[in-house]
Amino acid sequence: MANTSTVARGGGSSLSPARGRNTTKPPRKPGRMPAWVLPYALLIPGLLVIAGLLLYPLYQMVVMSFQNVGLRQIRGVPAESVGFENYQKLFESELFWTSLRNTVVFAAVTVALTLTLGTLVGLLLHKLGKKMSTFLIVGIMAAWATPQIATAIIWRWLFDAESGVINWGLNALPDWFSSLLFGRSDWTGEPWLNDAFTIYVVLIIAVVWASFPFIAVSVLAGLKSISQELYEAARVDGASAWRIFWRITFPLLKPVFAVLVVLSIIWDFKVFTQLFVLAGGTSNREAFNLSLFAYTQAFSAPPKMGMGAAIAVVLTLILLVITFFYVRQIVKTEDVR
Repeated sequence: MANTSTVARGGGSSLSPARGRNTTKPPRKPGRMPAWVLPYALLIPGLLVIAGLLLYPLYQMVVMSFQNVGLRQIRGVPAESVGFENYQKLFESELFWTSLRNTVVFAAVTVALTLTLGTLVGLLLHKLGKKMSTFLIVGIMAAWATPQIATAIIWRWLFDAESGVINWGLNALPDWFSSLLFGRSDWTGEPWLNDAFTIYVVLIIAVVWASFPFIAVSVLAGLKSISQELYEAARVDGASAWRIFWRITFPLLKPVFAVLVVLSIIWDFKVFTQLFVLAGGTSNREAFNLSLFAYTQAFSAPPKMGMGAAIAVVLTLILLVITFFYVRQIVKTEDVR
């Protein structure tokens, strides 16, 4: 009876944990890496690549912006430090402010048009069947995958004054229609690429044409992740397509749009190849943006690489500031929600 009562009270050894058991973790084997170190160790190769390909050149660019670097320095003469002289000359230059204006206006218009057109095409692809959607995606992505130099040459040929397809097509229109629409009927020899304004019109068309496929495919990928039940419920409640987009689609795709806006701003601020080809080099100074201005200062005779580096630093700072404030605003909006 005594034993039975002891077991009933939990005193039996089979029902209670063994006393004196060692609950400490086994000692770590000598030479074995701690678990918390492994993720950081795996990041080291990537960080080294970034440091070698991005951070070190960026550091050299900043240093060069405070130096006088020309032909003598390229031949091996030590660079002379000039302090903020390059930046002072830069901000006193009218060409810098013209280039900055062209850069900002071009980027604002191009980003807006690219996002609008890309979103509309993404919505259209989402409505189509699988086969037709795949066919169109392959077609439009060919434009995005085309090298920038090839894209620029194509558009320069289309708007060529003597043999361009645009002038030929406008001359093929009935005279009354062309006069009614454009106020003129003869487009022979129209120099589209001589004036800074028309150069940027063509540049905007070329960049939007090459950029909207990436936006469209990204929006399409985001739309695929949205539950169709939300749309069905909204239609049952009688919501219009416009209201559905702004109440369901746009809020759920905000993270996608945030990334696309930042990428588009960075890409469009740094446009160089297309402008260089369309403007015919560096002869038209009124058509400069900051990238073309930096190239001209750094590599034209006589080269002023210190000034070119200063322009590149200013462009980098502008992009960092815009990106920082935009991302900060997005984060604040998400926190409020």
